[in-house]
Amino acid sequence: MVALVFGLYYRRYRDKELVTAASLFNIFAFGVLSILSAVEFSLAAGFGLFAILALFTLRSEQISKVEITYFFGSVSIAVICAIPGTDLVLASAVAALVLIGAWIFDHPAILASSDGVKITLDKIDHDALSNPVKRRADLSARLGVDVMSYQITALDYINDMARLNVFFRKPRA
Repeated sequence: MVALVFGLYYRRYRDKELVTAASLFNIFAFGVLSILSAVEFSLAAGFGLFAILALFTLRSEQISKVEITYFFGSVSIAVICAIPGTDLVLASAVAALVLIGAWIFDHPAILASSDGVKITLDKIDHDALSNPVKRRADLSARLGVDVMSYQITALDYINDMARLNVFFRKPRA
């Protein structure tokens, strides 16, 4: 997971929020699945767990990737601690692993030098797609930070607007 998320994805896209969410989700899923593999788990309980996870899509307000990951983490701890027949020492150890993993991978010191922001540009430049190096330099100049990468999430030619996720290196204090 560390090689995939930090070594490959982060180095290419610099999306700190998704890196945190992916690493935490991995740890939470590992914790739940390690407990489920240690006990007999019925099909009905599996459907119940699936129903709990489906509730993520029924939220009324938009929440961030990291917030939804912590929500999944809290559900994971509940499942880890609620499976009947699980050895108390194993459940405690796995719940501790989940908490320690969350503390490590979402620690402010991890990826502290980078951040991201969603922006809307009120004009689509003609080279928005054809010249990513020029676009990155332009974004760096406009925002006053070193833009590491960006993703165009929407181009609206009717209203002449572009929405971007911009990932940048934080200025040194």
